[in-house]
Amino acid sequence: MKGIILHGGHGTRLRPLTHAGPKQLLKIANKPMSQYAVEDLRDAGITDLGIIIGDVYPEKVKEFYGDGSKFGVKISYVYQDQPKGISHAIRLCKDFIKDDRFVVYLGDNILRKGLVEYKKKFELSNSDAMILLCKVDDPTRFGVAELDGNKITKIVEKPKNSLSDLAVIGIYFLTPHIFDIIDNLKPSWRGELEITDALDMLLARGKTIQYDIVTGWWKDTGTPEDILDANRLILDTVGKENQFELQNDSEVKGNIVLGKNSTISRDCLVTGPVIIGHNCNIGPAVKIGPYVSIGNNSVLKNCDIENSIIMDNCVINVPVSVISSIIASGSEIIENTLPKKYQFLLGERSKIKM
Repeated sequence: MKGIILHGGHGTRLRPLTHAGPKQLLKIANKPMSQYAVEDLRDAGITDLGIIIGDVYPEKVKEFYGDGSKFGVKISYVYQDQPKGISHAIRLCKDFIKDDRFVVYLGDNILRKGLVEYKKKFELSNSDAMILLCKVDDPTRFGVAELDGNKITKIVEKPKNSLSDLAVIGIYFLTPHIFDIIDNLKPSWRGELEITDALDMLLARGKTIQYDIVTGWWKDTGTPEDILDANRLILDTVGKENQFELQNDSEVKGNIVLGKNSTISRDCLVTGPVIIGHNCNIGPAVKIGPYVSIGNNSVLKNCDIENSIIMDNCVINVPVSVISSIIASGSEIIENTLPKKYQFLLGERSKIKM
């Protein structure tokens, strides 16, 4: 079985965070979100991967993942010249897939449970496809599956009025039969070849689509709020059994992860769950947590940080309380006036004087 990771899209809902790179390389718990997909596939025994890249800094994707060897996989790159939909992206991979079954994993999705059990279920079936479903509060944001008993009867993209609350999450187990289906698709009103339309056409042709309902949690990280929520969910696993692999060469104390060569002065207070990267300098007079990720080579002084993501190479040196914020790599927040509370969403290399 092979794997495909979709790494395109412009990430407009995440601007300005995505002005300097693809959204899938934004770090959650100090790891690019698409790396969770790579590791899920690898851990399920799927090591021959194709990554679909677009025109949003594709060189950064190649620079980070390379040939995949440092992640225990083999990576090929497939270029999608325009964002013409998930089905269009899958069709580009026909030569890569050949006659193999495969799984498509959207690079901005994070699945707590991993893929091992779902992969086994698909391999043991004769189904033409298998989709993963998750109950959601707002089905109008997703493609949804309508069921009759244990059988999928219809799959609809972002329905205005849905009879189902089961969203089709961004992980699809497929066979090469899907390529013929895609060849007969027409673009949607958005001008895209929709994966939900392809799946619905499979059903119309009498093919079998199996499903499983995700246990645990799943996150589609399309907005800043989603990213912060995913950060909280991942950090909740620190120090627990089957936690995500957060960082190499890190020390875990309870629900706090401290990277190599990072220092915390004695007058600081760290309330987990928290992850601090390598070569960080924390203190004096810093309060961190709960639910904070701090990237490598960052310096924090005289500040309070809560429920936030501070990426690599950041400097915060100001008596301020930062809450529910995402601060991208290379940003600086330095002192200018009296302490206040602010909320930040900063792009790379931003600088604020306060």
